[in-house]
Amino acid sequence: MLCMNETLHIRIIKDYAVSVISDLKTLGAVELLDDDEVIDVPQWQIDEGRRIKDYYDKNPDELISWDEVRKQLKFK
Repeated sequence: MLCMNETLHIRIIKDYAVSVISDLKTLGAVELLDDDEVIDVPQWQIDEGRRIKDYYDKNPDELISWDEVRKQLKFK
């Protein structure tokens, strides 16, 4: 579940999503950031994310569900 103060960077890939986001902005549910507010992700971090994704694409049996993660952390 997302936290209310969590910042997400999204790429809009469907035309209808623009109107949904506009409606959310009108309702005060989202805040659009200026380009200078966006944090640049270092290349090493992008590379590491891709490496991990590639690994789990090839080894999906090593993934565990979010419910299992919570159980292991005793987080309810």
